Amino acid sequence: MKVKLAKSAGFCFGVKRAVDRVYEEVEKGGSPIYTFGPIIHNEEVVDDLERKGVSVIHTEEELKQLKKGTVIIRSHGVSKHIYQVIEKQGLKMIDVTCPFVLKIHRIVERESALGKHIVIIGNDKHPEVEGIKGWSSGKTTVIESLEEAQSFQVPGNEELCVVSQTTFNNNKFQDLVEILSKKGYDILVVNTICNATEERQAEARQIAREVDAMVVIGGRHSSNTQKLYEICKKECNDTYYIQTLNDLDVQKLLSVGCVGITAGASTPKKIIEEVQKEWQK
Repeated sequence: MKVKLAKSAGFCFGVKRAVDRVYEEVEKGGSPIYTFGPIIHNEEVVDDLERKGVSVIHTEEELKQLKKGTVIIRSHGVSKHIYQVIEKQGLKMIDVTCPFVLKIHRIVERESALGKHIVIIGNDKHPEVEGIKGWSSGKTTVIESLEEAQSFQVPGNEELCVVSQTTFNNNKFQDLVEILSKKGYDILVVNTICNATEERQAEARQIAREVDAMVVIGGRHSSNTQKLYEICKKECNDTYYIQTLNDLDVQKLLSVGCVGITAGASTPKKIIEEVQKEWQK
């Protein structure tokens, strides 16, 4: 059987930087370590860190209960208010927010201060988007679907600033921006989709077109992995979404001539190699 592994599969720069930083802090020992939200969307990594003493806190209320320790800001970023709470509590803070996400925070903070209505193209419930919203000092709207873009309406004199969740599908982003642009508003569009995300999606699409079956590896809550799956499924009907090798019925694919493998930005190299080696025994 032939196996095509995407070169872009696995940890991106921002995720690797974040995960490495947490493990470095674990090695130092000392004060309790917390991450605000899971450091990345991968259960295997989060569980391993928990076994090493790293606790995940999810809310501002939990944060306010802490009297000492180190709080690590997740790669997805957080709202401006969370930084202020950490400082007020007198806790040590390590910020491993992805640089591409930090760029969006700066744009939103600046443009909202100028009075622009911020439009975020993305999933309203995703932690990255929740964090981005927390840097706007004015009106903010999140749009994910064509229907939401079509129904979007504000007074004609409002200026808009449109940004995107870093892992959003680039083609869909362009479609939504086109709908908004036709409404006649004064719009500043900043395409903040990460270059690595675009490259990963393009490579996955190409491989899916060339193989008999496609395997997409990543956490169930990983937005970029979900989008990879959607892209691959459109090109290859036999596309499988797994978190680890245990989720894959290998026997089902033994008769396949060529299988493709890609993985989300939060998928460790070890998990990808385990899947790949199944067809190289």
